[in-house]
Parts: sequence; structure tokens; C-alpha cells
Amino acid sequence: MYNEMKKYIFYFLATLCLTACTLSKQEAEKLGKAVKIFPDYAGTLLPVNLSPPTFALTDSTESLDNLQAVFSSGEKTVVVANDGEEGFCLSESDWKKLKEFSQTISVTIQGKKNGEWVEYEPFEMFISPDSIDNTIVYRLIEPGYEVWNEMGIYQRNIENYEEEAIITNRLTDGGCMNCHSFCNYDPETLMFHLRLNYAGTYVKKASPKLRKLVSPKSLVYPSWHQSGRFIAFSQNKTKQMFHTTDRNRIEVFDISSDVVVYDLETDTLLCTPLLMSKEKFETFPSWSADGKTLFFCCADSVEIPADYDKVHYSLCSISFDPEKKAFGDSVTVLFDGAKAAMSVSFPRCSPDGKYIVYTLSNYGNFSIWHRESRLMMLPLEDIHTAEPISLLPDFRASYHSWSSSSRWMVMASRQDDGLYTRPYIVHISPDGKVSKPFALPQPDAGYYLRKMKSYNLPEFVKGKVNVDFQSENHKE
Repeated sequence: MYNEMKKYIFYFLATLCLTACTLSKQEAEKLGKAVKIFPDYAGTLLPVNLSPPTFALTDSTESLDNLQAVFSSGEKTVVVANDGEEGFCLSESDWKKLKEFSQTISVTIQGKKNGEWVEYEPFEMFISPDSIDNTIVYRLIEPGYEVWNEMGIYQRNIENYEEEAIITNRLTDGGCMNCHSFCNYDPETLMFHLRLNYAGTYVKKASPKLRKLVSPKSLVYPSWHQSGRFIAFSQNKTKQMFHTTDRNRIEVFDISSDVVVYDLETDTLLCTPLLMSKEKFETFPSWSADGKTLFFCCADSVEIPADYDKVHYSLCSISFDPEKKAFGDSVTVLFDGAKAAMSVSFPRCSPDGKYIVYTLSNYGNFSIWHRESRLMMLPLEDIHTAEPISLLPDFRASYHSWSSSSRWMVMASRQDDGLYTRPYIVHISPDGKVSKPFALPQPDAGYYLRKMKSYNLPEFVKGKVNVDFQSENHKE
């Protein structure tokens, strides 16, 4: 009898505890105001294979207690409690179930005010059937660029929160690394640069082992040809200076620059005088989708650094025959930077060949530190007559990379605080319509605020990258 009583008491207390701990949507008075969250996912279009978005309430005017987020999708409802600075964090299993019920997920933030339940206006997140490449590769670095302690090239699985180092400067005696690039989004075919110790350009094809390219000059700003045989580079003499009063803290400029193409089969450089003029600065080469056109940026050479803010790069192109390894005999100006008194950098053609997107800033070519930088898009079908379209008029981004499907783009943006670049993603439909940008989801809402690093050169790839870097094999 005693044991039976203990059993019933145990079940009663367990049921009482479970009931108390189970969250549910509450009848609540409407505040009549939109909710403010960070990162902001309200009204965003998200890829179907994206990890769960996490966010926190940033509106402190209401001073609500017992905050909870109610996620509704069709007949499915999930309620998540606020976890302080970590915000609202959905489990992967709940996120998967919500996506299965509907492509529209409604979110309502509720809380108690003076002991009574109240709620903000709901917002919606939309699920796109277009999946996204499952990996983004980026460099993590302090935002100053004049010094660094630790830096590395990292990869992040978009379908969950797993981040892994590909290579860090602990393996290179503290040296700098940059300009990672992939051929056709293939994680097995890549290249990157090292500076200081083990300086040079390293390529990986088929084997995890790295191969160092042979070149009399440094090679930067790479673009892989679709065949995998060629890589377009620029050869730049670059300097930097630091502003004391300008809102753009750092200025980086070229004293000279040319564009060349490296033949990986013969270890030779393919050159043309049209891309190596002493009267011009040529930089940022980028191949068209069919590999028959090389886009690049070009500006009249001026006295540097005296006239650094008078350098205006144009968007240009030149034809290329991969079979004959030959350039065309003329350069076409597609957007005249000098005439517009603006400057183009980082042209990127969509893999489907429909659009080219580039960064536009007031002057120079180091748009990464220009707060006015924005993305412009041109339809390639009418590239000689069409007017550039501002991709996101109210959003500032300094670098961008297409997904392999041409439906998504990842951008490096200082939109949040003007200091740290963070990865934002947008959907671009076949007819050029652009969705609201959203931050790459992290395990909790406070992640970006704690992360004292900039996300530099985000690039999509189709899978996990494996590199075997053995420093003893790469010494001069």
C-alpha cells in the first residue's frame, strides 16, 4: 500500500512538473506594433535546407517578462521560450516539422506586462523550394587589416551550425592568407594565397595535396575558368593608408595593376597588352558563364596617393578563346566609371549566364571599407543597352558570390554596425526579383555580437573542403 501511494505521488508530481514546463500559445492583448528582432528574419525568403534561424527581441520599451515565440505553420505550432542573450532558438527537429507543414511560417512574440499577457504583431518567414549550396567558405579576420593575431579560412555547413577550419595561420607561423577561390563550386578544386612565410599561390586539384604555382610576380583576385585549366588573376602593387576623420577608416589603392591568365597545364602566363597598359589600372578579372568572355575593372592611372579619391574603375570585357588560348583584339566598356564618377569592383556573372552583379562605390577599388558601397546588376542579354539596377537600394554590401543554381547570393556586409562584415544571403528569381537579405543563421542570437571577427570573401561550395597543408612541404 505504501509503495502504491509513493508511485501515485511520483506520477502526480511528474505530471504537474511537465504541465508547468510545457509552453503554449496564450490569449494575449495586442500591442499593435511590429516586433524588432536581431538578426532580422521578418519577411525573409529562406532556402528549404537552411539551418533554423535564431533571433532576439531588441525592443526594450515594453519590458516584458516570460517572453516566448510562437511559431505556426499550417496545423503545426511550436512555442519557444526566450533564453536571455541567446534569444529564441528552435531545435532542428522542430524547424524541420514546421517546414513540412507549410511554406509560410508565422511568428508571434508574446510576453507578460504587469502580469498580463501581451503580444506583438506577427511576422512571417517564407520557405523557398530552391535549395542552396550546403557550404560557405570565408576568411575570419579582425576588421582592422593593419594587424592580426589569428586568422584562418573556415567552412560553415549551412544546413546546421557546424563551422570548421580549413587552414589557419597557426600552420603558417602567423602568416596572412587570403583570396580563396573554387572552380565550379567544387570543394576538391580550390586555390588561395599565403603571405610572409610560405608565400605564394597554392592550388588543389583532385588530391588533398597542395601545389604551389610558379610566377615571377604575386597573383591576386583569382577567377577560375570553367574548364579548370585557367585562372585569371591581377598583379597588383598595393598600398594602404588610414583616415583620421573620414567615415571610411581604411583606404587601399593600387600603384599599378595588370590582368593575366595562368595556364595550369603549362605553368605559363597568358598576357595581352590590352590588359597590361601603363596608362591603366586593370584588376578584378571574372569569367563569364561560358568561359568565352573575361570581365574586369579598369581605370585611368593617376598620381597615387595624391589623387586616390579620383580613381574611377569601369566595368569592361574582352573575349577569350580557351582552345586557342587567345584574347580578343579589343576591350568593351560596359559601364563607364569615369563618366559616372563612380567606381566598379568585384564583377560576378551568374552561373546561368543571365546577370552580372558588381559593387559600386564613390571611388577606388577597395569597396570592402566603403560604407556607401552597394550592389548593382546588369542583364547580360541586354548588357550594352540596359541601365544598371540597384540590387538592394537600402542595403550596403561590399562583396558577393552567386550560388551554383544562380538563385541565391551571399554578401559581405557592414550593414549592422559599420565595423564587422557579416554574411547575408538573398534570393534572386529567374526574372531578377530580389528578396529581403537575411543573416546566415547562427546557434544563438547573440553569436554575431560576441564574434569579434569579420567574415571576409564568403563563397559557396557544394560540399566539405579537405586540404592537407604540411608546412614542411611548402618552404622556399
